[in-house]
Amino acid sequence: MKNTIKVRRAEKDMTQEELANILGIARQTVIAIEKEKYSPSLELAFKISRLFHKNIEEIFIYDKEEKK
Repeated sequence: MKNTIKVRRAEKDMTQEELANILGIARQTVIAIEKEKYSPSLELAFKISRLFHKNIEEIFIYDKEEKK
């Protein structure tokens, strides 16, 4: 799933490691989400959106064409 996490992290001058620690996940998970190789659970997606003070739709871009 497309996302803007890398951009949001850069805006806050935050490393992948720092984000992972805040969210309680592995750095590798952050990498996989940013590279669109892994879609986070709904709970994790909401945690991320709250952390960046954005609507979930501003962080994660759903493209129904990708699911085909």
